Amino acid sequence: MKTVSVLGATGSIGDSTLDVVARHPERYRVHTLTACRNVDKLLALAQRHRPEVVAIAHAPAAAGFEARLRSAGVKARLAVGADELAEVAGTPGVDLVMAAIVGAAGLAPTLAAARAAKALLLANKESIVMAGALFARTCRESGVTLLPVDSEHNAIYQCLPDRRTGVDTQKAVRRLILTASGGPFRTWSDRQIAAATPDQACRHPKWSMGRKISVDSATLMNKGLELIEAQMLFDMPPERLDVLIHPQSIIHSMVEYVDGSVLAQLGNPDMRVPIAHALAWPERIASGVSPLDLIAGGALQFEAPDATRFPCLRLAREAMQAGGGAPCVLNAANEVSVQYFLDGKVGFADIPRVNETVLAAFGHVPAPASLEEAVALDAQARQRAEAAVASR
Repeated sequence: MKTVSVLGATGSIGDSTLDVVARHPERYRVHTLTACRNVDKLLALAQRHRPEVVAIAHAPAAAGFEARLRSAGVKARLAVGADELAEVAGTPGVDLVMAAIVGAAGLAPTLAAARAAKALLLANKESIVMAGALFARTCRESGVTLLPVDSEHNAIYQCLPDRRTGVDTQKAVRRLILTASGGPFRTWSDRQIAAATPDQACRHPKWSMGRKISVDSATLMNKGLELIEAQMLFDMPPERLDVLIHPQSIIHSMVEYVDGSVLAQLGNPDMRVPIAHALAWPERIASGVSPLDLIAGGALQFEAPDATRFPCLRLAREAMQAGGGAPCVLNAANEVSVQYFLDGKVGFADIPRVNETVLAAFGHVPAPASLEEAVALDAQARQRAEAAVASR
């Protein structure tokens, strides 16, 4: 039986992970559950899964929580605050750690897990975007098995040759093709997009996700960040990474080989599919997802992304080409601009404007060589983004 820790247990990835885990009680036992401030949901999860440890990042939200745990008959140890959460994430010997904390807040605990876990299931793309070189070095030094969970990167992982075979993917692969649904505004006019509300941006046509990543999907920034993640995960140069709009979200990504073959991973748009793959790798287990019905699904469509109507994709490519600390800067600016949009304080079209202003202001910056440098650069970019919003 393998132990599983879920960092970000109360989010959508946490929900899906625990759903799959619960379907296989003979294989998995929950070790740790973490949350930021959703303590009511964390308590319910602790009652159901009986972890050894629960952690709450936002200390004020933890007031009185230990008493609630004991009243509910849960004996788990309680860790409070960001530092203790990172310490818990780095518990030695845990078999599988699902890194699903959204945004920059996930960097420190994800790095801690990479140093200590046997296998790291990566759903926190910001860890790679903010500090890709540092993250890669940490994984190499620890020897952790790194398994991508984002549906696109998991699809690519499944379509690439097994690394244990020794095949040189740099020679065998012509390009990696990430698919995108196009989001809720794919067919909208420029005028409609400019007037979009947070609720409209969060109504993804295919996927059930949190509000921040739903907005990123609507701007195509999510796909841009995934390009940066793919570059780092698969050591592939930017010119060999492409994006295709695929509204049906049936094909999750493709690998084109030099001999003309294209391998694609297909499945219903449900995150339990890549999560089950990562949990069981190299085996396979049931995910709870219905089998794909290609006849009922109808035709599969593809189109090129429109970087003019969705400039965040262009900005992400520019940051990827620039390298160094540019992806970290862009990610920080985007987190700030998206939050202002969700709070109703800026318009949808202001998101790429703020992001571009901040990215241009920094120019070339070196890649963070340590966690402290990544956190400092992230903070500086956030300050610039706040100033950019204020000067609108």
